[in-house]
Amino acid sequence: MSNSADSFDEATDRATDESTDESTDESTDAPGRKRGLRPVRLLTAAVFALAGLIFFTSFNTAKGTNIRTDDSMLKLSDLIQERSHKNGRLEAANGTLREDVDALAERDSGSSEAEAAKLEALEKNAGTKKLKGEAVSVTLTDAPPNATAKIPGYPEPQPNDLVIHQQDLQAVVNALWKGGAKGIKVMDQRLISTSAVRCVGNTLILQGRVYSPPYKVTAVGEPEKLRQALTASPEIQNYMLYVNAYGLGWKVDEHRAMTLPGYSGTVDLHYAKPVE
Repeated sequence: MSNSADSFDEATDRATDESTDESTDESTDAPGRKRGLRPVRLLTAAVFALAGLIFFTSFNTAKGTNIRTDDSMLKLSDLIQERSHKNGRLEAANGTLREDVDALAERDSGSSEAEAAKLEALEKNAGTKKLKGEAVSVTLTDAPPNATAKIPGYPEPQPNDLVIHQQDLQAVVNALWKGGAKGIKVMDQRLISTSAVRCVGNTLILQGRVYSPPYKVTAVGEPEKLRQALTASPEIQNYMLYVNAYGLGWKVDEHRAMTLPGYSGTVDLHYAKPVE
């Protein structure tokens, strides 16, 4: 009986010592050492911090305005059109000043008649002088947005099949040059050797100005040769397939007398330079 009591007392003492040791380990740490946060608490704090950052950013962006419907915020398209009109006004003013400069230079240059004639020929070839003569104009227009295939066997059109692309305008310009055009204008601007016909989406960007369809290309030259060049162009022949199938716009007109404006923009070349 005493042996059993002694065993019971030893087991009781051992359990008491173990519970005391565990309690001591959980409640004490080295001096000055802070207990770490649990991962769940860290994640919660991060979520609240991120939410606060989002709210602050939204408030700082809006600043009291409705960022969806506020009329005072210009659309990008409106800004582009505004800049395009401004460029047009500046170009017209630049053209007027250039005419004044040319007049003063011609009066005080002291050059001979031969030199003056050579300069006039160079200006004519450069496209900076007005050009008058017989002409052919080509008008390209988008197809109706709800257009369907008009020829049996053709697939129904995709959105890209119904609009004028940069390659279409370039094909017309290149064909007219090949047909002996003495000068070309696209819309209301004269083309020169450094002009580039570029389209972004459904808009034409030409020498700092923006245009929407219909697009009109006018060339001064012999109308018959210009027409033949248009007909012979493989790129235009491909375009005509879409004209017949989906209704893309194509119109060619002849003019007995047409005056192309002289190019009035800058003729300076801009190119990259190595850093010294």
